[in-house]
Amino acid sequence: MTRVVVVEDHPMFAEGLIGLLGDLDGVEVAGHAATGEEAVALVEAALPDVVLMDLHLPGISGIEATRIIRARHPGVAVLALTMLSDDATILEAVRAGARGYLLKEATPAEIARSLAAVAAGQVVFGGGAGDRVLAALSDSRAGARPLPELTDREAEVLSLVATGLTNHAIAGRLFLSEKTVRNHVSNIFAKLGVGDRAAAVARARDAGLGARRPPAG
Repeated sequence: MTRVVVVEDHPMFAEGLIGLLGDLDGVEVAGHAATGEEAVALVEAALPDVVLMDLHLPGISGIEATRIIRARHPGVAVLALTMLSDDATILEAVRAGARGYLLKEATPAEIARSLAAVAAGQVVFGGGAGDRVLAALSDSRAGARPLPELTDREAEVLSLVATGLTNHAIAGRLFLSEKTVRNHVSNIFAKLGVGDRAAAVARARDAGLGARRPPAG
């Protein structure tokens, strides 16, 4: 049984989506959230297999909610279902950890197939998004910045982690709270697909980050 959380702020669309999923064999709707914050809390409580995520939400965006969910629960797959079809949004959703991307114009059959695919660990992009994602990722990797899947701040934190600094020391150097640094580190682990600090440091060193400990200041 695949347990699915639906994240959608439009009541009629959400109702139709829940009805569609309820008619599918082997699928159970584990809950519905209408905001990004509700989505994060519901996933924490329900621990579904898949989150069907709208990206344009009240409060935090669906992309940010995806990033948080994937950082906290790497085993939960996120399938974006949205009206937003521009390349930047698609790429940002992928970098946040989405395993699939569908437009809301997708047919019920496409939604069902994509849901089953991401639940099985596959990556799915509908509406020609796959070619656009590959092209955008290729373009971004051609740039000078290492590990382009990380934000500038995450790359900065990772570089300091790779020099051997603790979260407490990084917080002091960057004038951040230690909790904020921990959140950045969790996001870095999720985006790089690593499970601990040592593996993250290895990835950082391979990318040329954190080669030396910064001078005390």
